[in-house]
Amino acid sequence: MSDVLTPAVNALTMTGRCIRLSRRNVDSLITSLMLPLMLMLVFVYFFGGAINTGTEYVTYVLPGILVLCAAFGSSATAVRVSEDMKDGIIDRFRSLDIGGASILAGHVAASTVRNLLSTVLVLGVGLLIGFRPAASAAGWLAAAGILLVFLVAISWLSAAVGLLARTPDAAGGFTFFMMFLPYPSSAFVPIHTMPSWLHGFADHQPVTPLIESLRGLLHGTPVGSSPWVALAWCGGILAVATGVSGVLFRVRTA
Repeated sequence: MSDVLTPAVNALTMTGRCIRLSRRNVDSLITSLMLPLMLMLVFVYFFGGAINTGTEYVTYVLPGILVLCAAFGSSATAVRVSEDMKDGIIDRFRSLDIGGASILAGHVAASTVRNLLSTVLVLGVGLLIGFRPAASAAGWLAAAGILLVFLVAISWLSAAVGLLARTPDAAGGFTFFMMFLPYPSSAFVPIHTMPSWLHGFADHQPVTPLIESLRGLLHGTPVGSSPWVALAWCGGILAVATGVSGVLFRVRTA
């Protein structure tokens, strides 16, 4: 029984370590919390008056900001994993018989906790500036569940990138990619207002069905097949990311 529980215990230990490191890295923590808030305020108060979405702009844009917040916060995991690989701490963990799955799971769990806190903060500020959801209890649970699955999937993808990158600086490039991805989607403006050559990508990338699911669930409007498409994307990303992470970890620590 103890052999079965050991990986889970090790993963919890690694999660605690990663959370403590986050608390010590105050600059990074503040950035991950404040940047999405600043972007939301910029879009709502600087650009919102010029963008016609058929509703209050904060109502339209907040689901996209939640996804942007999750993407940005999760991408930082790549840097932290790369730093561990560079500093040699992984060899010390392996000498203590802590497996790669536990180490990476700790990073992913800590990333998920950080991002849940960021999500609550963004949602709270959104409510203060006029966001008025009409979701039922089931809608809130469904929205939270879909966002949680996305957080876990994208955190594992970020961990894989951290293993692939040779330096933390290179891993940091993943942050810019994840921050860019919500822009060619329905996060900030309706897709039909974009150039026609962008429609195909914007309609068929993983962020768009996720945002449409959150928007519909939080406002109590029909969501169609968007949640299932979003979950399919997240499941595919998670399956690929965990598999690739396992291979890369063995290669990097061989």
